[in-house]
Amino acid sequence: MERAQLERLLGGGDDPSLAALSALRAGASYVVWDGTTSSESLAKIYGRRLRHTLPRGIETSRLARAVHCLDLYGRPVRLGQIKTADGAWIFMLFVDEDGRSLVACTGVRQAQPGPARPDDC
Repeated sequence: MERAQLERLLGGGDDPSLAALSALRAGASYVVWDGTTSSESLAKIYGRRLRHTLPRGIETSRLARAVHCLDLYGRPVRLGQIKTADGAWIFMLFVDEDGRSLVACTGVRQAQPGPARPDDC
């Protein structure tokens, strides 16, 4: 998918979409994979991820909403990813089969590596 087409899809206005669009315009790397996956199976997978992130205090952006949207969508989706230039966030994109509309978008803050530890620790 071309960067300009992806930018148009992200113009929907919700928080994760706008943050992903901003990251993309700031030079983030991105990929939208070929092929489709069942939205229902992705709802289950990302539902597990939601249950994993909540008790650990991992910051997400509208992950519960993305799970809900995928569960309701009921048709195959293409999966995409945008990684911010500093690696602090990864945004997952769920695009309709034709690449014409965004079904859902969510972001997950990535753990920042701590200081290096000496070998004897």
